[in-house]
Amino acid sequence: MLKSRMPYNRAQFVTSAPDISRLPADTGIEVAFAGRSNAGKSSALNALTDQKLARTSKTPGRTQLINTFSLDDDKRLIDLPGYGFAKVPLEMKKKWQKSLGEYLQKRQSLKGIVVLMDIRHPLKDLDMDLINWAAGSDIPVLALLTKADKLKQGKRKAEVLQVRKALAELNADITVHAFSSLKGLGLKELAWQLDDWFLGPYVKEEEAEQDPPSAAQ
Repeated sequence: MLKSRMPYNRAQFVTSAPDISRLPADTGIEVAFAGRSNAGKSSALNALTDQKLARTSKTPGRTQLINTFSLDDDKRLIDLPGYGFAKVPLEMKKKWQKSLGEYLQKRQSLKGIVVLMDIRHPLKDLDMDLINWAAGSDIPVLALLTKADKLKQGKRKAEVLQVRKALAELNADITVHAFSSLKGLGLKELAWQLDDWFLGPYVKEEEAEQDPPSAAQ
């Protein structure tokens, strides 16, 4: 069982919204999942919550709306529309991109973004657009390199290091991990990062109970 401070297995579907005006009140804390339509966003959400929370499909691009899942009264997971791959009319793509951009730019409760990228094809132009925007807006990013089970361990580590090196140049709050919803790889790291965004950094009880040093010391 996944050990985390937040009960992700209690996540519940709230609503699917075409734009931010239909979302729950902009209060509390939200963490958004974003990525190309074939990056495995729904599978990652399902692995995190240990339930079939988000609908997966063999046809990429099925997430056309902003899907909201509640963890408690003021903490939510957001599944944003996938970008880049879906075989849909151009007008539909423009509509998705508008709702995605509107959410990212205007949603005050957005605390962090999980950007999912296929480990075999990371840092595509649209991925970098999103990451650069987050960096410029001082919004933390967790970059998950999905489908990591497709690569052998050595190649997997090399890809992670290469992506970390590339993103380090942005000098922003960006963490990179390999991830496989099939094998559970990186699931612990995902949960712990979300814990920090929702609850703040973990502090051991004995550390929290210690008195701060006095000025005389």
